[in-house]
Amino acid sequence: MAATLIIGASGTVGSELANLLEAGGHAVRRASSRVPTASDQVQLDLLHPQGQLAAAFEGVDRLFLLSPPGHVDQHVLLAPLIEQAKALGLKKVVLMSAMGADADDAAPLRQAELHLARSGLAWNVIRPNWFMQNFNTFWLQGIRQHGRIFLPVGRAKGSFIDARDIAAAAARLLHSHDLDNQAFDLTGAESLDHDEVAAILSRVAGRTITFEDITPEAMRAALVDAHLPPAYADFLVLILGFFKAGYAERTTDAVQRITGQAPRRFEAYAEDYRAAWV
Repeated sequence: MAATLIIGASGTVGSELANLLEAGGHAVRRASSRVPTASDQVQLDLLHPQGQLAAAFEGVDRLFLLSPPGHVDQHVLLAPLIEQAKALGLKKVVLMSAMGADADDAAPLRQAELHLARSGLAWNVIRPNWFMQNFNTFWLQGIRQHGRIFLPVGRAKGSFIDARDIAAAAARLLHSHDLDNQAFDLTGAESLDHDEVAAILSRVAGRTITFEDITPEAMRAALVDAHLPPAYADFLVLILGFFKAGYAERTTDAVQRITGQAPRRFEAYAEDYRAAWV
């Protein structure tokens, strides 16, 4: 049975996608930069892919790819994968980008989208909004240590999406062709500001959690202190600025259209991840 190669299979979306596909009876090859520890795993370091691509793609007929966090040269990292998929004539390629990536054709992530669209392969691009799971991962330290969400976003709202809904959409697109050659902006069902998010987390966790608006400079300093590369810290501050400007507020029906199921609401996410904040 030909397999689906999942780039970033140890990540938030990739791990959920691999589990969904396997539960549906599909073979999976899990790629990550780590040394393999199981027969369904393969090492593929996107920073140094030479000599690894052929082995990673062996026996593969579908591909899910994303750019690893921490890097802003996404097209440079993803182009060799798209070219390998093209050379092998894969049946389907799904690229996870980010909502708003299509605003500037010169942006590296948009260049990756266009590269795939021009490849001649059957493709989809999914552009999720900010993940709900950021609150139990990237923003977790401030919540645990101080009971606060520290972000430079003011009262702007975001239609946060559960990573499980992103994975469900990717799984459906990888193994179907009725929606081929389209891009989808994926959002949750509602738009919330961070005061509303904090109120939900407080109610679910049974403790007081608040939101504190900070400056972009303070955010950048915190990211660099957390050992993120300065260029990537600058990128995150930039896109958080887009959030503050209101670009993350809109909702779409894309999850419903693709999967047939409405996306999870934030309260349901918070209940499922309650242990992170208590």
